[in-house]
Amino acid sequence: MPPLPGFSDNPFRTRSDLIRAALAILHPLEAYKSPAGARIKIATATGAGFSETAAQLEGFARPLWVVADLIRIQSLDAVTDPGLRSTNVRLTSWIAGLKVGTDPESLEYWGNAFDFDQRLVEMESIAYALLTWPDAFSFTNDPKARENLIKWLRKINHCKVPQNNWLWFRVFVNLALTQVLDVPLVEVREHIDSSLRILDSFYIGAGWSSDGLWSEERKQVDYYSGSFAIQFAQLLFVRFAPEYDQERTQRYTKEAAEFASGFWRYFSSNGAAIPFGRSLTYRFAFAAFWTAVAVADVKLPIPLNHPGAIKGMLLRHLRWWSKKPDIFNTDGTPNIGYAYSNMHMAEDYNSPQSVFWCLKSFLVIGLSKSHPFWSSEELPYPMETTSSSLRHIIPDVSLVSPPRHILCNTPEHHFLLSSGQSTRKRFKAREAKYGKFAYSSTFAFSVPCGTFLEQLAPDSTLAVSYGDDQAWKVRWEPFDVVSTTTKLGDETVPTLASSWKPWLDLELVIRTILVPPVSKWPGWHLRAHRVSWKPSFIRDTAPTLRLVDAGFAASAQTSQGHSILEEQINGDFRTTDGANQQNWWSGHEGCLVISESGASGVVDLTDQFVTGQYIGLNSQSMIIRADPNTNLIAPRSLIPSAQHELLSSGEAVFWLVTGVFAVDSGARKSMTDVWNLWHGRPTGCINNEGNIGLALHVE
Repeated sequence: MPPLPGFSDNPFRTRSDLIRAALAILHPLEAYKSPAGARIKIATATGAGFSETAAQLEGFARPLWVVADLIRIQSLDAVTDPGLRSTNVRLTSWIAGLKVGTDPESLEYWGNAFDFDQRLVEMESIAYALLTWPDAFSFTNDPKARENLIKWLRKINHCKVPQNNWLWFRVFVNLALTQVLDVPLVEVREHIDSSLRILDSFYIGAGWSSDGLWSEERKQVDYYSGSFAIQFAQLLFVRFAPEYDQERTQRYTKEAAEFASGFWRYFSSNGAAIPFGRSLTYRFAFAAFWTAVAVADVKLPIPLNHPGAIKGMLLRHLRWWSKKPDIFNTDGTPNIGYAYSNMHMAEDYNSPQSVFWCLKSFLVIGLSKSHPFWSSEELPYPMETTSSSLRHIIPDVSLVSPPRHILCNTPEHHFLLSSGQSTRKRFKAREAKYGKFAYSSTFAFSVPCGTFLEQLAPDSTLAVSYGDDQAWKVRWEPFDVVSTTTKLGDETVPTLASSWKPWLDLELVIRTILVPPVSKWPGWHLRAHRVSWKPSFIRDTAPTLRLVDAGFAASAQTSQGHSILEEQINGDFRTTDGANQQNWWSGHEGCLVISESGASGVVDLTDQFVTGQYIGLNSQSMIIRADPNTNLIAPRSLIPSAQHELLSSGEAVFWLVTGVFAVDSGARKSMTDVWNLWHGRPTGCINNEGNIGLALHVE
C-alpha cells in the first residue's frame, strides 16, 4: 500500500507534527461522510458482529479522540499552528453530526441503544468530546438538540453492559451529563458509583487490571485491559473528575505508577511494542497509556520520572508505525490488520471503522506547547541510559507479574515469555493471542487460518497430534503455573513453569519450564517439556503421539526483497564464492531461517540435556512453510520447529528440551556474529528425579 503523506513521512518530534499526523489520518474520511455528517462508512465492505448503523457510528465517534482537541485548538490557538490554519478537514462536521445523530427525527439518527449494544461503546469518545470542549459539543444555544443528546446518552444507564471495561463508558457518559449537560448528580451518582465498584474488583495487583473478574473463565491481562481501556480510563478519571472521589484519584494515580514500572518493558528501544492479546488492529493505541499519563499529569517513578521519558515512549512508538505504509488502504484510510491488511487476526467486533481507536494515543495534542511534555527534551529509551558496555553483555530479563510474563530485553532480541493466561470467551484465535510461549516485537506472532499444521502456523508454541496427524491441538489453558528464580552460573533469572492437558479424555499432561536468555548463550532461550503419557488403546489401536515445538516465524523475504520460500540452502549459508546470504536450512538436529526479520532457529537439545531417555522417541527438525497472511508482520513466513514422534505400547514419561534461537534485524549483528551465536548453544542436564520446578540445571 502507498504511504500516507503527513503520517508516513512524519518525524514525530513536536506538537505540530502530531497535529499534522492527526489531520492526515482524518482527511481521507472526508469522502465517506454522510450528507449531515453523522455517519462515516469507508470503502471497505467487510462486516462486524453488530449493525451497519452502529458500524457507521463508530466511523463518526472514534475520530473524536482527536477532533475535540483539534476544534478547541483551532478555536483558541489556530494562529500558532499553520497546519490547522490551512487544513481541508471539515472539523465542524462532527459538531453537526452529533446534533443530527442524536435527533430521532433525523434520517441519520443512530437509533436507540439496547442491551450490550455497540452504540454504548461509542458513547465514550462522545463523552470525551463533551468533557474536552463543551463550547462546541454541548449545544447550549439549541435546547432541543441538547435535550436529544441528553436523552440518547442516558440510555446507557438503562441497558445491560458486559461486566468488563464497558463499565467505564457508563462512568464517563455520566460525568459528561453532570459536568457539561447540567444533569443533577443525584440522578446518576449510583450509576457512577456502582460501575466503579465493579471495575475496582478487576484489579489483580501491581497496577494491572483484568478485563473483567479474574476467574477460570477469564485469565486475561493485556494491552486491551491496560493501554486501550482500563488503565487508560483510570487516568482520564484522574484528569476529568479528580475531586469526585479523592481516595480513588489517589489510588488510580498510584496504580498508574506501579503499572508503568513494568509496562515500559513491553516497548523496544526502536519504539515497537510486543504484540500480545486481542484487538491489535488498534495499532498505536498500544501507547495510549503514555498519552493518558501526560494529560492527567501523573508523576511516574524512575526511570520514567521526567516528562521527556514519557514523551520518548510515545513518540518512538509512533515513529515505528510511520515506517509501516501497508497499514493504510489505497485511499489513505487505515485497514484492518497489524503491519498489513489481514482479516485472519481481526475480531468479530472489528468493522472497517473500528481501527480509529488508535487515535487514543493522540490526546497529547490537547496539551499546550508550553506544557512540560512538549517543552522537555525527548529522553532516550530507559535501557539506553545504562552503561553501554554492560548492555551488550548482560541481558535485561524481568518478571512482570500478574501478567506472568518474563520480559527479555537483550542486545539480540526483544521479546517476552508467557505462561498462565487464557480465556474461555470465544475470541477469534484466542489460543494464538494468549497461549503461546513467546511473543516478539520483531517477529510478532501468527494466527491460524485453518486446522492443518501449516494453517495453524504454530510459531512459539507446542502443537500435538494423537493418532491422526491431521488433527492438531495447540497449547491452551495452562494450569499449575509457577514462577520462580533459578541460578544459572553467575546469573539469577526468573523462570515460568506450567502444565497443559491437550485432551480431557486422554491421560496426557505436558509440563513446560521456560528459561530466558543468559549472557553465556546470547540469542537463546530454553523450553523443557516433561511429557507424561498413558496411551488409550480403546480410543486408538495404534497410538502415535506427535509433538511440534516451534520457534519464531521469520519473514520469507530477504532484506533485498527476494523470496526464500522455495528451496533451502547449504548448511553454512554461503554461496559458491564464499559470500554470506539470507535463506533457510534444515538438518537433523536443527533448522535456521535468516531473512529480513533477522535470524530464527530451533535446535533439539534433548540428547544434550537428558540421559536415559525413552527409546521409543523419534525426532527431527523441519521448517514449516506457514500459510500466507498468518503472521502479523510478515505476509509470507517460515517457522523453524523440532518435531517428535512417539510410538508406545505402554505408559511413558520423558523430557524434551528445545533451544530457541533469535536475533532480530535491528541487533546490527553481522552474518558472522549470527553464525557464531547459532553455534554457541546452551548445555546442561535434567534430573528426572528432581522437583519439576527446579529440575532444570544449566551449566
